[in-house]
Amino acid sequence: MKIEQIYTSCLAQGAYYIESNGEVAIIDPLRETQQYVDKAKANNAVIKFVFETHIHADFVSGHLDLAKKTGATIVYGPNANTVFDCYNASDNEEFKIGNITLKALHTPGHTLESVTYLLIDKNGKNHAIFTGDTLFLGDVGRPDLAIKSDLTEKDLAGMLFKSLRTKIMPLDDSVVVYPAHGAGSACGKNLSKETVGTVGNQKKTNYALRANMTKDEFVKEVLNGIGKAPQYFSKNAKLNQSGYSELEEVLKKGNIPLSVSEFESHAVKENILVLDVRTQKDFIDSHIPGSLFIGLNGGFAPWVGALISDIKQPILLVVPEGKSEEAVTRLARVGYDYALGYLEGGMEAWIAAGKISDKLTSISSLEFEQRTKKQTLSVLDVRKKGEYDTMHLKLDGLQHLSLDQINHRLDQIDTQKTYYIHCAGGYRSVIAASILKANRFHNVIDIAGGFAAIKKTELSLSESICPSTL
Repeated sequence: MKIEQIYTSCLAQGAYYIESNGEVAIIDPLRETQQYVDKAKANNAVIKFVFETHIHADFVSGHLDLAKKTGATIVYGPNANTVFDCYNASDNEEFKIGNITLKALHTPGHTLESVTYLLIDKNGKNHAIFTGDTLFLGDVGRPDLAIKSDLTEKDLAGMLFKSLRTKIMPLDDSVVVYPAHGAGSACGKNLSKETVGTVGNQKKTNYALRANMTKDEFVKEVLNGIGKAPQYFSKNAKLNQSGYSELEEVLKKGNIPLSVSEFESHAVKENILVLDVRTQKDFIDSHIPGSLFIGLNGGFAPWVGALISDIKQPILLVVPEGKSEEAVTRLARVGYDYALGYLEGGMEAWIAAGKISDKLTSISSLEFEQRTKKQTLSVLDVRKKGEYDTMHLKLDGLQHLSLDQINHRLDQIDTQKTYYIHCAGGYRSVIAASILKANRFHNVIDIAGGFAAIKKTELSLSESICPSTL
């Protein structure tokens, strides 16, 4: 028996390759499916099943492409509503993969069709569970994504409470837990950085699995502090239900080098977005005026989904050398399939052709500290609310404006002021600055290193508050 977690940090997502006696099951595959096909081929094995723990909202699954390539059966939980043919497993239904068995445990709550797959080894012992978004390490899945006219988030939270206590908590403490996500995912509130655990450890450390917890307590705690779901979640869920273009076709259309003149002729058209995916330093040094920065070296795909409202947005790319295919692929992971090509030769070619470029002013935290001593500055903290509430600058002129809300709150920014922008480490602040500059707010200054660097200065900070008490 072989179990391999294939973890993608950008999405904080874990897919699983399970092999036994020449047969393979893939659980929650990413859209780039060739990796699973190649792995099975190398092992002289056949992919028999593609198991989905639920209809995903935070990424586009590779279930359809993988089934088409291999002939594998797509398996969802009870009552999964899909346009395409799939097999709806019944509660406790068993599936053989070589010498092992995967049992579908219906665990509604995150979504109505959510299932946890229990792996039973060749000796009949319960070995592991693949929990999807039902159970994370340190957290549980948010119960507000499948709300319908006759169901509220409280109803779904109640279902999740029952699922955890009747299907997962009775399992032996030694059973391994393989979740679909880790820290950084918007599918929960405070997921652990660890990506593999045990049922026993979760009973001890996960707030949602307290033995003496009442249903009302669970509902209250699991709903407390849940932010608004990113706007792209519903759109990705629809793609996963209805279907999508093959990744190879998306790459064929989007991974195209464009000369400076070709790029420019596209860029001037209405509704074309220029997306710069280089490092923040590269963007700071030079960029195409009006371009949006979201670097590949950070939480790229989730921020694309959060900030680009139209999933069919035509996109021109400015990429680091050799990263064009990666950029198009990572856009496609969250359903943005309309890349038109990338600037051949990058900014060097653009500047060499005599085209106009722009820069972003960035200063050190020490320089920022010195400037605060001379005058009252307008400061934008673009971190999440929880980060801000935990600790923030104590300055007159400070304004909190989380990055995921900035497009909707531009009216709260004064065009006559110069804004000093910071996040936690320097990635999100450059994104925020690019959004402001694209919307004609040109008086923006990035604080390099973000709040991590600011904390090393002598600037006054609010009292630290533990996130669990907020």
